[in-house]
Amino acid sequence: MSESKRPKINPFWAVVITVGIILFLVEWIIPAVSRQVTGLPFPLTVPRALLFIYMVLTLVALFLFVTFSDENLNAFWRPIRRFLRGDFGKNARNVVVVIVPLLVTWWVFDMKMPKLEPPISLRIQHPSSNFPKSFEDLKNPYAEPSETDVETFIEEARSGDVSFIPQLTADLDLWRDMNSDAHVLTAINTGPVREFMADIEDGNVDHEIARLALIEKNLFEGRALYAMNCRACHGDSVAGDGPMADGFKLRPINFTDNGTLETIVEGYTFWRVTNGGPGLPTEATPWDSAMPEWKLSLSEEQRWKIILAEYDLAQKTPRIPESE
Repeated sequence: MSESKRPKINPFWAVVITVGIILFLVEWIIPAVSRQVTGLPFPLTVPRALLFIYMVLTLVALFLFVTFSDENLNAFWRPIRRFLRGDFGKNARNVVVVIVPLLVTWWVFDMKMPKLEPPISLRIQHPSSNFPKSFEDLKNPYAEPSETDVETFIEEARSGDVSFIPQLTADLDLWRDMNSDAHVLTAINTGPVREFMADIEDGNVDHEIARLALIEKNLFEGRALYAMNCRACHGDSVAGDGPMADGFKLRPINFTDNGTLETIVEGYTFWRVTNGGPGLPTEATPWDSAMPEWKLSLSEEQRWKIILAEYDLAQKTPRIPESE
């Protein structure tokens, strides 16, 4: 059969079939495929707002198609006119004319009528079904330095060769070039560090002051790491108000809230920072965190120092693990 003699589908039925296919694709196919892609035990539904956008774009495209020519437009109206004239049977016409308005009325009522329904799932603030028990008693080693750590720090300070995390090397080298006669620790301008440096100059170091100065150094590094890796989401104030926070459907956690850091042990905080959103258990869905797996880019030392800075910036203390 030549191309000119091939039967052409009426524009009206082309519109009906296209709308049906798009609706079926968005409502059922995409959620089914998402379940296979994510491996989750349930499909990810397309938001109503997104469905509305898809359907509006589809209808706009079909409107352009139908009105592209008078021939298309007349062909589109032809089956509608025939139906209204009763060419397909007056009983069928009367039934459709009655049922369609009723269905539209019911749909609008069902959509707009407030419903009292329990949520499908409650948000779990701290999902923990796969939290390793061995992490529960972990303590931040940089919040309470050992005697050995303090002694090493004192010797490094006396020799002027204090080690810092690699991320600060470039900035501290620049600071040294601008302050060639100053000790590198004076870059940390806090009370405990100033007292410690005075003790170093006097040659009589108090171990408690040295311990506090070492904690200040750890905090200095932790704050720098926080600014480099966490500030964009959690903000300068650690209140979950960083410049990227509005880009997430579930906003980054507010560490200053009394229901966050103070309700969990440090081991849980370390586990969450280490494994990020991908490490959350099933009950965390659909409230999955967007936080990366920091174990892939930060060392254990760096993660602990970030946590130290987070608690300090939020002015919070970790929950004490329950004794057996």
